[in-house]
Amino acid sequence: MILTCNSCDKKFVVPDSAITASGRMVQCGSCGNKWKQFPEVEVKTQSSSRPQKVASRPKQVKPNIQKPRLIKKTATKKPREISLYSPEYLAKKHGIKINDLQPEKKISKQEKGKVTFGFYNSLIVFIFFVVALSRILYFSQGFIVSNIPASEYYLNYFFESIRNIFEIWKNLITNY
Repeated sequence: MILTCNSCDKKFVVPDSAITASGRMVQCGSCGNKWKQFPEVEVKTQSSSRPQKVASRPKQVKPNIQKPRLIKKTATKKPREISLYSPEYLAKKHGIKINDLQPEKKISKQEKGKVTFGFYNSLIVFIFFVVALSRILYFSQGFIVSNIPASEYYLNYFFESIRNIFEIWKNLITNY
């Protein structure tokens, strides 16, 4: 089939099967004009030996009416006969028996007299022992160096490190 643009009169060759009976939107590749093209139907007359090409109008096409989709029935869940947190369910499923709202904590005789020390108390005791050890080393430094001469370097390094730590803390406290 040969199509002719209404705007620029340019002609295009299109296969006959490309244009359906309901028509098709086509666009000119040269000027961009768009129009709806219907197939051409050949009509023969008895008086004329040459067939004429006449563009026929398409018949009214009934719109496709979609059938309503079938909705799958979902099985409704049955409500539980027994609550997941009820004492009966916990006893049956997990073997947990709940008699009181707050269960008593079993404390052995050894634990009743035991006093826990705690983290902060342990930290205080550790700091106390470090300070006591450093003071003992400072006052007995002369005695230790006279008996073990190689320890002088290590003791001096230890006390210098402690002085540096105190300087850092002092600067932090005064600046902030």
